[in-house]
Amino acid sequence: MISADHNKLLATIANSVGTPCYVYSADAILAAWHAYDTAFGDLPHLVCYAVKANSNLSLLKLLADAGAGFDIVSGGELFRVLRAGGDPKKIVFSGVGKTEAEIELALQSGIGAFNCESEGELAVINAVAGRLGLTADFSLRVNPDVNADTHPYISTGLRDHKFGIDISDAPAVYARSRAFRNLRAAGVSCHIGSQILDYSPILEAADKVLTLIEHLKADGHAIRHIDLGGGLGIAYKEGDASPSIATFIADLRERVERAGLTITIEPGRSIVGNAGELLTRVLYLKQSPSKHFVVIDAAMNDLIRPALYKAHHNIRPLKATGGSILADVVGPVCETGDFLARDRELPDVQPGDLLAVESAGAYGFVQASNYNSRPRPVEVLVEGNTWRVVRKRETWEDLIRGEELI
Repeated sequence: MISADHNKLLATIANSVGTPCYVYSADAILAAWHAYDTAFGDLPHLVCYAVKANSNLSLLKLLADAGAGFDIVSGGELFRVLRAGGDPKKIVFSGVGKTEAEIELALQSGIGAFNCESEGELAVINAVAGRLGLTADFSLRVNPDVNADTHPYISTGLRDHKFGIDISDAPAVYARSRAFRNLRAAGVSCHIGSQILDYSPILEAADKVLTLIEHLKADGHAIRHIDLGGGLGIAYKEGDASPSIATFIADLRERVERAGLTITIEPGRSIVGNAGELLTRVLYLKQSPSKHFVVIDAAMNDLIRPALYKAHHNIRPLKATGGSILADVVGPVCETGDFLARDRELPDVQPGDLLAVESAGAYGFVQASNYNSRPRPVEVLVEGNTWRVVRKRETWEDLIRGEELI
C-alpha cells in the first residue's frame, strides 16, 4: 500500500522539477542489493549489479559504496562504473559484440573477468592482452537450451538465440582455448533471460553448468567460479508475486557449496525495478466514438517498455479521485504505438492531475530517446525524507549538441 505521505513527497518533487520525471528510492535499492549479498552468507560470492537496468551515476555510486560488483555490456558502462567509484576487480564484462577498443580499455582498467560468447572473441581478447603484456581471465557463456518462460525478446538461453556457446560444444572450445597464451579459463557463465518469476529454469541451468564444470575440471581446467547471470523478475501486475531473493539464493547455495566454487550473480531489474517511478501530468481527456484517452506529458520515448514488450505498469493518481474510467493512457509522440496503458481502468482523473507509473526503475530512463525531438526526463534520488536531482532534464540545446549546420 502506497502511503499518502509518499504520494505527497512525489507531488512535491513533480511540482518542483516538472514532469516527466523519474524518481528512485536509495533505501529500496540498497535493501534489494543487501538481500542478495546477505543471503549468500559465508559462501564465496560476488553480487554484480547489471548496469544495463539503470546506469545513473548516483545509483552506481550507491551500490559501489555498498561493495557491489558490476556486470557491464559496453565500454560506456565501464566508463560509468569507473567514474562512480566501482572496483575494477569486481567488474564482469559480458555481451556478444565487444570491440577491440572496449577490450583494451577493460584490460587497462584491470577488470575482474570477461564473459565470452564466441571463439572469435577469445582470439581478439588474447591478441589485445598479448599486445599489452597481460593475461585475461575469462568464462565462456554457455547456452544450456533452457526455456526461461519470459517475453521472447528477453529470453536468452535457447539454441536459436544469439547468446553464448552451445553447452555441448563448450568442452572443445575450452580445450582449444589452451592455445591462447594470454587467456586463463577461470569460470563458466550462463544467463537464460530476464523477468523470470518462476526461477526453476535458472536452477535447471545451474545444474547443467555444474555438470559441465565437473567435466572441465577432470580435463585439467582450473575452473574457480560459476556465473549464473541475473534474471529474477519483479511484480508489475496486481496479483503477481516477486520471487523470494532469500529462497532463490538458498536454492543456489545448496547446489554450489558442494562444488567448492565462487558464485557470481548479476541481478539488475530486481534491484532497481520497484525502486523507481515515472511521474507524469495529465494534459487532456479525449473521447472517440469507441475509446476514452488520457493524454499525458510522458511518452514512449520516456518509457518504451509498454510499446516494445507490451509490458504492464500500474498507474495511480497522486491524489484521491472519485469514480473511474476505462481508457488508454497515451503520450504526445506521433505514433499509434505511443501508449503507457491500454483499456486500463483508472480513477476519473482530470487535466493537471499527477500520475505515478510504478515499477519504472529498470529499463526506463536507460531506454529513453529523443524521438520527436523530446528532451529526456529529469532523474531524482530520494534518500530518507530528502531528495535531490541526479540528472538534469535535457534542454532543447542539448538536443542539437554535436550537430553542425552546413
